[in-house]
Amino acid sequence: MMRHMTRVLYIGGSGVISSACVRASLERGHEVTVLNRSRTGERPLPDGVDQLTADAGSPASLADALGSREFDAVAQFVAFNPEHVQRDIDFFAGRTGQYVFVSSASAYQTPPSRLPVTESTPLRNPHWRYSRDKIAGEDALVAAYRGTGFPMTIVRPSHTYDHTLLPTIGGWTDVARMRAGKPVVVHGDGTSLWTLTHNSDFAVGFTGLLGNPLAIGEAFTITSDHAPTWNQIYEWLADAAGTTADIVHVTSDRIASALPDLGPGLLGDKAHSMVFDTSKLRALVPEFGTTVPYWQGAREQIAWFDAHPDKQVTDAALDATFDRLVAEAPSDHPSAAH
Repeated sequence: MMRHMTRVLYIGGSGVISSACVRASLERGHEVTVLNRSRTGERPLPDGVDQLTADAGSPASLADALGSREFDAVAQFVAFNPEHVQRDIDFFAGRTGQYVFVSSASAYQTPPSRLPVTESTPLRNPHWRYSRDKIAGEDALVAAYRGTGFPMTIVRPSHTYDHTLLPTIGGWTDVARMRAGKPVVVHGDGTSLWTLTHNSDFAVGFTGLLGNPLAIGEAFTITSDHAPTWNQIYEWLADAAGTTADIVHVTSDRIASALPDLGPGLLGDKAHSMVFDTSKLRALVPEFGTTVPYWQGAREQIAWFDAHPDKQVTDAALDATFDRLVAEAPSDHPSAAH
C-alpha cells in the first residue's frame, strides 16, 4: 500500500519533458532527487534538488549512487529499450512504491484506424524502431506487474515541447528560410492534425499521477487537447518570427526519401493525424488541462531564440535539400519556380 508521496527519483531530469516535471514536483512539495550524468545543458536543475551522478543504464552505477535509498516513486525518462527496462525492474523491485515509465504516444497504432486515440488503441508502429522499442519496454513492465505485482505506471506523451524545441521538420532552418522569404516544405497537404503539448502542461498531468494508487498497473496518455494542422503550426511560427509562411507541400514519402534520417519519425508519427482522448488521465488528475496553445508557445520559442543568437543554427545540407524539394514540387505552386 502506497504512503503519502514525498520522495521522488527522476532518472534524467534535464530534458524537455523531465525538467518541467522536476519543477512541478518541487511545487507539489515532493522531495526530489535527480540522477543523471550531471549534464543539464539549457535546463539547469532548480534549487532544492538532490542531484546524483550515475550511468542510469548500469545497475552497478545505480547501486553506487543510490546505496540503500528507497523512493515513493521512480520516474524513468531515459530508458529506450526493453533490456534497460528489465534491468530497472530487477533493480527497483522492493525499493519503490511506483515505477513510472515514460513511453511514447508513437507506440499507438500508426496510422490509427480511428480517432481519437485512447489507451485502448492497439500498440503497433511498423515504421519506427524507437516506437517498437518503447512497446517492448511496456511489455516487460506489464509482464512484471502481472507476474509479481511490480508497481508500474506507463505514461505516453506525444509531441511535447518547450522554448528550445521547435516542432517543424527543419527546426531553426525553417525559421531562417521564412525570414529570408524562402518557401518551407510541409509534408502532405498540411491539413493533418498534430497534437502539441507544452511541457508545463504535461508536468501537471505527470506529477498528478505520482503516488496515486489508482495509477498502478495502468497506462495513461498525457497530451494536450490542442491539435492544429501542420499548416497552422508553420503559420503561427512565421507570425511569431515577424514574417509569413510560403508553404510548399511535398508528400511524406518524398521527404522521407530525401531525408532518410528524418524519415522514420515522419512516416511513423508526424505524417498522420493524431488526436487523443485524455479523459482517463483527467479522471485521476482533474487539474490537468491545456493552458499553452501553440500560437503562444511559438512566440515563447522565437523570443528565446532571438535572445540567444548562438542557438540560431541552420543546417546547410538540410537547407539545400529543402531547395531541391521545392524545385521538384508541382509547377502550379508559385514557389516551385524560386
